[in-house]
Amino acid sequence: QVHLVESGGGLVQAGGSLRLSCAASGRTFSDYAMGWFRQAPGKEREFVAAITWSGGNTRYADSVKGRFTISRNNAVNMVYLQMSSLKPGDPGVYYCAAKAKFYSGSSYEYDYWGQGTQVTVSS
Repeated sequence: QVHLVESGGGLVQAGGSLRLSCAASGRTFSDYAMGWFRQAPGKEREFVAAITWSGGNTRYADSVKGRFTISRNNAVNMVYLQMSSLKPGDPGVYYCAAKAKFYSGSSYEYDYWGQGTQVTVSS
């Protein structure tokens, strides 16, 4: 079992930045690839970014490429999502998720989920 807790969400102006954090506990954190997903009201949960267990490879949704950066620190069991140049289309509840072995852009492949943190962008 992996327990995930997100933090760092809030209200930010368009063009601003936020850094989301996800703290993991339970099984060996470095055994898991990690992903960030988001869900806006009335919409399906969508992939944002993912990172391999080592942090050596990352993957991003086209909508956030060049603006968001995913990273992890296995020494302290943390994964981060640095968000810059935030747009009105970025708001929603952001979730971190853990998946054994290889990373994926499909939410169905992730085994463990946090409770989410709300991101709101004002224009």
